[in-house]
Amino acid sequence: MSEEQRRQLQQQLWNIANTLRGKMNADEFRDYILGFIFYKYLSEKIQRFGDSVLEADGLKFAELKENTPDGADLVEAVHDAAISELGYFLKPSELFHAIAMKGSNQLDAEHAGDSHNFILGDLTRILKNIEQSTLGTDSADDFSNLFEDMDLTSSKLGANEKAKNDLVAKVLVHLDKIDFNLSDTNADVLGDAYEYLIGEFASGAGKKAGEFYTPQPVSTLLAKLVTSNNKNLKSVYDPTCGSGSLLLRVKREANKVDKIYGQELNRTTYNLARMNMILHDVHYADFDIRQEDTLEHPQHRDLRFDAIVANPPFSAQWSASQLHMSDDRFSVYGKLAPSSKADMAFVQHMIYHLAEDGCMAVVLPHGVLFRGAAEGHIRQYLIEQMNCLDAVIGLPANMFYGAAIPTVVLVFKKCRKNPGDILFIDASQHFDKVKTANVMRPGHIEKIIEAYKSRTNQDKYSYVASLAAIKANDYNLNIPRYVDTFEAEEEIDLNAIAVKLNTIDQQIKETDAVIAGYCKELNIPPPFAAKGQ
Repeated sequence: MSEEQRRQLQQQLWNIANTLRGKMNADEFRDYILGFIFYKYLSEKIQRFGDSVLEADGLKFAELKENTPDGADLVEAVHDAAISELGYFLKPSELFHAIAMKGSNQLDAEHAGDSHNFILGDLTRILKNIEQSTLGTDSADDFSNLFEDMDLTSSKLGANEKAKNDLVAKVLVHLDKIDFNLSDTNADVLGDAYEYLIGEFASGAGKKAGEFYTPQPVSTLLAKLVTSNNKNLKSVYDPTCGSGSLLLRVKREANKVDKIYGQELNRTTYNLARMNMILHDVHYADFDIRQEDTLEHPQHRDLRFDAIVANPPFSAQWSASQLHMSDDRFSVYGKLAPSSKADMAFVQHMIYHLAEDGCMAVVLPHGVLFRGAAEGHIRQYLIEQMNCLDAVIGLPANMFYGAAIPTVVLVFKKCRKNPGDILFIDASQHFDKVKTANVMRPGHIEKIIEAYKSRTNQDKYSYVASLAAIKANDYNLNIPRYVDTFEAEEEIDLNAIAVKLNTIDQQIKETDAVIAGYCKELNIPPPFAAKGQ
């Protein structure tokens, strides 16, 4: 899309969001609007697929009459093909456009004073039918309970059934006017719309929403880092995948990704991630997103991944149970991350799942660079024993929703080309100020990637530190210890200042003499007489 097309799309979407604003908080109307967008996508996808199946017969899927013998047979034929290819099915009467038109007719009839039909019952049935169409198939897990957060009976939609129905009808009619352009395989209109809304909800909802969405510049940086030496990935994994935007960014950055894996604790966000995969045309067989606590109940224990990316919740609490000391993810280190700060526990988990020739990039708070006790012990083990830390990249502060603190990206590799050193990059001052947030532009990201690839010393920006130097610093990785960003004060020439002061003093005396002359002519005392002049 052009920037103008994208702007128009975003304006339309935000207008729809405003229809719901005031009825409920941002988290709640996010669930409705994204759910309806997903329903529209599934409808348009099945309609295009059905048209291709019926092309030889010169028929259109949406025009099939389900209540006739011939129509029913054709619908069944499309059903069998769709379940095999797409993993789900919708009847022609269940398509988004059909329901939106019914809602539009209902609103028109209401304005004319006629009776109207409700669409809430139809919607509830259709959303349930989508899930039921997958039962017993390979796609069942990926569609299970996807619409569970869309409660069409909620009083927050309206005080009565009529008010609820009117509100939902208006949203569907608005959405029906947006062309998601699914026929253009290079256009990701729907994905862009989805990411825009998620980003807007995240910025509006603060820290809670920030947990399910990583700002796009940070996602892009991580994706470029893990694909810098390998763009043909068998697998990519995010242990705290949120809405899945980071995983999809890696897919976009790579030439190919065979399979996407992720795990997410929050149930609603887990549903968003699965929707996001399908919306971005990731086949149901090509992603495996699970819902559980990653540290306590990992769901992909036996797998190793070519690329791992993550933006874990900063300094989250976890059990730090001694039972974990018998877990292969943590046992080799001899110590567990503290229960009040799980940052290093996430790092240990990710290192365990990293393939021998893989690359991982994780965003963390700066405290992981210098905190002592158990975290210091784990940090030293990663550097001294495993020698898997490849780079430390400082990012600007105030980039994450609800978190103004500066952050750092750690890059890890088990088989490093430069095992005798660690690269430090200080990109903390390279950003543009946008309203109250700091934003990295493409140029800022490319500068980091170029520095990462070249691995050279750049004045006040990057430094390649030997392991001996890091050991001498007691394995403290605080970036200012390695990248000197000190700006020397400009030298002051006292002799020049003295000459300037003498000149000013002489000018004052000359001005005073002129003023004294005027005062004498006027027969009044000069204003500076009180000062003894």
